[in-house]
Amino acid sequence: MKNLRIAIIGAGIIGLYLAWKLSERGEKVTVFEKKEKIGKKACSGLFSERILGFISESQKLIQNQINSVLIHFPKKKLRIEFTRKFLVMNHFDLDNLVANLAEKAGAKIILNHPVNSIPQGFDRIIGCDGPNSIIRKKLGLAEPVFRLAIQGFIQKEDYSDFVETWPVSEGFTLQPFSSKGAGFIWKIPRGEEIEYGIIGNSREVKNIFNDFLKKNNLRLEKLESALIPQGFSIPKNNSITICGDASGLTKSWSGGGVIWGLLAANILLKNFPDFLKYQKEVKRFFLPKI
Repeated sequence: MKNLRIAIIGAGIIGLYLAWKLSERGEKVTVFEKKEKIGKKACSGLFSERILGFISESQKLIQNQINSVLIHFPKKKLRIEFTRKFLVMNHFDLDNLVANLAEKAGAKIILNHPVNSIPQGFDRIIGCDGPNSIIRKKLGLAEPVFRLAIQGFIQKEDYSDFVETWPVSEGFTLQPFSSKGAGFIWKIPRGEEIEYGIIGNSREVKNIFNDFLKKNNLRLEKLESALIPQGFSIPKNNSITICGDASGLTKSWSGGGVIWGLLAANILLKNFPDFLKYQKEVKRFFLPKI
C-alpha cells in the first residue's frame, strides 16, 4: 500500500516527527493543528542525548549539557551521575525545526484548525493531539490520570553541568518519595537563564511551589503550566491510532515523554500501515517499563 492519505492530529514533536518520516516515504500527510503557531512553550526541554539519534539536526539547538542530578532530601543530599548526558534545548525551537523538516519532505501542515471529530477521507489517522486528545475520546479509551507541571525562569547565566531536584509529597511539604509522592521541584541551568519548576498533584502544586519560591527568595518570569498525562492506552484499530501524550505515554517517575514518544513513533513507522501490529509491539515494549 503506497501513497496513503494520512491525517495527523496535533503538530507537537511526535506528530511532526511522524509527518516528516512518513512524508519521506512518499505518503500524503496532512497535519491538523488547533493553535496558530507551532511550538510547545511549557516544557523543560531536558532531553537524553538519545534525541540526536532521532533528530540529528537538533544538535544546533543545544543550550547546555547535564551530567548529574543533585537530590535535596530533607536530611541529606544525594548526587547521581547519569550514564548518558542530558541536553538542554528549547522545545519551541525543536518543534519548529521538525516542522520545517516535515514540510520540506512534503507534509502539509494546517494551523488554526481544531479537530472535534474523526477526520473523513483518509486511509489512516494518527492522534498526536496531547493530554486532552479528541481522538482518544472519540475512540472511547480510558482517560489518563493528570498531573500538573508549572515552570518559570530567572534571567541569570548558569552553565552548570548538573540539575537539582527537591522531592515533594502530599501536604505541601518537601519530603522523600513515597507511594503517595506528588512529584518534585526542579532547577535546570539553561545557559543564559535558570529554570525552576514543579510537577505533581494538580490540587497542590501551586501552593507547594509558591511556598518553595518564597522560602528561597526566588522571583520567576515567563510562568507557564501544562497537564502531564499518565495512563498508557493504544486502541485495537487498524485505521485509527494514537501516539505520544495522546496515549498517556510519559515516564511515571519524571513526567518526561519526548524520548518515549519518539520510540513509540519509530515502532509505528516500523509496522506502518498495520496499526494492530503497532499496538501489540508498543504495549510489549513499554508496559514492563511502566
